[in-house]
Amino acid sequence: MKNQLLFLTILFSTLAANAQSYMGYFSDNYAGVQGTLFNPASIVDSRFKYDINLFSTSSSLNNDFYGLSLFDLSKSSYDPNTDGVRTPLRNNGGISYSDVMGPSVMFNIAPKHSLAIYTRARAIVNLNKINGELYNQLRNGLDEAAGFDIVVGDPNVVGHTWGEVGVSYGAVLWQSKQHFLKGGLTAKYLVGGVNSYAQGGNMTAKYNKTNNPNTTTLTTTGGLTLGSSQDFITGDEDVRFDSNSKGFGGDFGLIYEWRPDYESYDLSKAKATDNNYRDLNKYKLRFGLSVTDVGSIKYNNVKEEVYNFNQTLTQAQIDSADDIKEFLALYTKSVTTFEDQNVNLPTALHIDADWNMYKKFYLNFNGNLSLVDKAGLNQMSSADTWILTPRYETRWFTATLPINYMEYSGTQVGAGLRFGPVFVGSSSVITNVFSKESKAADVYFGIKFPVYEKKFKDTDEDGVLDKEDKCPTEAGPVENKGCPWPDTDKDSVVDKDDKCPSVAGPSENQGCPWGDADSDTVLDNVDACPSVAGPVENKGCPWPDTDGDKVLDKDDKCPNEKGLVANAGCPERDADKDGVTDLKDDCPTVPGPASNNGCPVVTQAALRELKVQARAVFFVTGKAVLATADKGETNGRLEAIKEILKNYPNAKFSVEGHTDDVGDAKSNQKLSEARAKAVVDALVAKGVNPENLAYKGFGETKPVASNKTAKGRAQNRRTEVIHVGTIYQGKL
Repeated sequence: MKNQLLFLTILFSTLAANAQSYMGYFSDNYAGVQGTLFNPASIVDSRFKYDINLFSTSSSLNNDFYGLSLFDLSKSSYDPNTDGVRTPLRNNGGISYSDVMGPSVMFNIAPKHSLAIYTRARAIVNLNKINGELYNQLRNGLDEAAGFDIVVGDPNVVGHTWGEVGVSYGAVLWQSKQHFLKGGLTAKYLVGGVNSYAQGGNMTAKYNKTNNPNTTTLTTTGGLTLGSSQDFITGDEDVRFDSNSKGFGGDFGLIYEWRPDYESYDLSKAKATDNNYRDLNKYKLRFGLSVTDVGSIKYNNVKEEVYNFNQTLTQAQIDSADDIKEFLALYTKSVTTFEDQNVNLPTALHIDADWNMYKKFYLNFNGNLSLVDKAGLNQMSSADTWILTPRYETRWFTATLPINYMEYSGTQVGAGLRFGPVFVGSSSVITNVFSKESKAADVYFGIKFPVYEKKFKDTDEDGVLDKEDKCPTEAGPVENKGCPWPDTDKDSVVDKDDKCPSVAGPSENQGCPWGDADSDTVLDNVDACPSVAGPVENKGCPWPDTDGDKVLDKDDKCPNEKGLVANAGCPERDADKDGVTDLKDDCPTVPGPASNNGCPVVTQAALRELKVQARAVFFVTGKAVLATADKGETNGRLEAIKEILKNYPNAKFSVEGHTDDVGDAKSNQKLSEARAKAVVDALVAKGVNPENLAYKGFGETKPVASNKTAKGRAQNRRTEVIHVGTIYQGKL
């Protein structure tokens, strides 16, 4: 009995589990249905098509009194009474929490709406205001303890187990450019298990030890209230679930995402392969706020016993009690009642901030704040916890390093991993490895069947997804199920559009070769007159004869006036009115006699004038350069010669150069030729037709005077213009 007596005072020393499950995991964008437990808004716009939880559980150990190295527990020499590190306080505490999640599923019911259904069993034990100094006195049993006089205070213990079936709904509430808001709520159907509680009031304990059990006394003051939905503490009943205890609860939450790159996820620009970007985390910052476990379970006919502890017991009386029931019966002043009770859930506020630092690296900050009065009778509560979790996250893998601070155990460091369908982790494992006085230990693990949202494959990039493409490695149109249309004649016009699928032809003619309807060798596509034969030069059309004179327009100099073939399609004319028709007139613009083919005859007077003017053209001495001293006169002479020559368009003239006999004969010959050419060039420059001119040099061979006198030599240095013939029809 002496160890059973310690039940209410040392229960807190049992290492207990943290009140927040899956620490370090639930912030993962691939936490799936587990994320619903902390914020039901997480299920909408998730990275899953479906997430099916087969089994998962989360349990941890936490208190502020007893610390140890968990790895020392495996040693046979380890004694928990002597080993470990104790921190006895007048208000020690702890919390026990366990969570088992059964078959559960989340899925999308529309692009902006999601649903989750889950099953869950939970257990929690809260221990508050437990006097740790009393434990140090009683850890080896009351009979081994020395005398003590301790203020026990107001110890408070609550234990509760229950089951849940939850339905969560999430929806996108607002989306505008870089702002994205979603919300969710969960409705829970609750089935009670066991609910028990114990609370002391102004309790003290004074132990006077002697060598005689009859004189050794335990004097206590204050009161103790015990309650239980099943009488397994003071009665004979075994622990069992109460199918008549039911209740309802709920969670609700909001999540805001800041998406500065929202233009990159414009659905109007998405391709089929993008799958509307459902596989991507689009936020730079994410903020979440939720309240969970709002509700209660009604237990019927709960037994509650209130004991008055103002009494002194001897050691002999205590040793006579075989169990707690008999020990409590020693306190005769007790009151027992039976009544229905509504037991509230451990309501908590969760805040969450997630920062996508770089690509697949994230930093998460999470807070869990209890909204329950922990000093109240039969009030379950969660532990206030702050968690900072760096993580690396991909679709199939996540690694986390949660660093958390809890109100009982202080700071702990853990680690977590997710490999596709399996996840495992602990928020305290690293601390437990290195610390000899860890006051917490936890673990979570689970196995699920995830179906992720992902980009669709389009290997040949033809806009038809591989899963629907009959030719996934060869591009083709949607109309042909992703296969290219055949082109039998290889003319680049596919058979479905080819009017001549077995004969090559251009696309302009629907895959058929061009014909030649008028057989003029000009294909119909370039034949301006496809039904009338014509030459290639006229685009397949016959040449026209507008005036009907049998001279085709292309050869007719007068296409709109009937004329003679011999006159290039023009009628006979006499433009210069000299009686010689233009057809026979070699000089149609200048009148002349028929005997000279309509051209004027060069007169003797004209020749004499040419002779006078030519002899008055002067040169620089010894050179073929027109003289500059009398340039005005020389230019005038050349103008006069030009005016004479233009009157005879069909006459041929020769400019002849002469010298005196001074100097070398060969040099004089060359000089005479050069001077004759200089005159010809000057006349051509003034507009005389070069076809009407020739030149020749005679040197000193044709003197017109004696070279023995200066006067004679001057006369011999001359140029002359000679009529050498008439040009008829282009010939001299």
